[in-house]
Amino acid sequence: MRVRGVGLALILLSVLVGCGDEEAASLSAPSGPEATGVGGTPQGNAGGCWTDQQRPPGNGEGSEMATKQYDAPPAMAIDPAKRYTATMETNKGTIEAALFPGDAPQTVNNFVCLARDGYFDGTPFHRIVSGFVVQGGDPTGTGTGGPGYRFADEPIAREYEKGTLAMANSGPNTNGSQFFIVLEDLRGKLPKNYTIFGKVTGGQEAVDALAAVPTRRGPSGEQSQPTESVTLERVTIDEA
Repeated sequence: MRVRGVGLALILLSVLVGCGDEEAASLSAPSGPEATGVGGTPQGNAGGCWTDQQRPPGNGEGSEMATKQYDAPPAMAIDPAKRYTATMETNKGTIEAALFPGDAPQTVNNFVCLARDGYFDGTPFHRIVSGFVVQGGDPTGTGTGGPGYRFADEPIAREYEKGTLAMANSGPNTNGSQFFIVLEDLRGKLPKNYTIFGKVTGGQEAVDALAAVPTRRGPSGEQSQPTESVTLERVTIDEA
């Protein structure tokens, strides 16, 4: 999946997630039984998000996390009236973000459920475009990975300001697990095709460190493939 945005030269840039035949985004990694997510729910359990039948046996064990797939989007497990905060620990520092369940309840629920299930832990930021976005959520690191399902876009009332969290996609209603962080003010430069679900509230220096990682041309010819390991080590969710 990718974000197609009007770049600095007013050219449509492909930024978010590159979809494969079945899916277009994903992040994941093993999580210990002691780790907790929303409301103290053990990560790796994701209670209320998926049934055991929707989480095939073997998913989430060791290296299999890289191909973790679900049979359906998660059931609604959050309360849109509450406040949710995501803490994203990366190998470049910790980023805190306020999520917007009132604006995009399905998208926030998806992000929270995947985080609670340890899906994002140990996954790469596979795409860095200077002055544009840092993109992650694909455990395969190819830009074509995803959780095995897609879900619909939600209305966008906010702007793509610096620090905005939004979903990557490969077209209308193709959201999965890939997301991006906006590096500069893209108001008027990025079309409102990517559901906004949060914004960075702390750790901007970590975002800047991610953005500063050198890149090379990837298979698509875009100068966006990191030349060193850039990892989302763990995502935890707090609610109030």
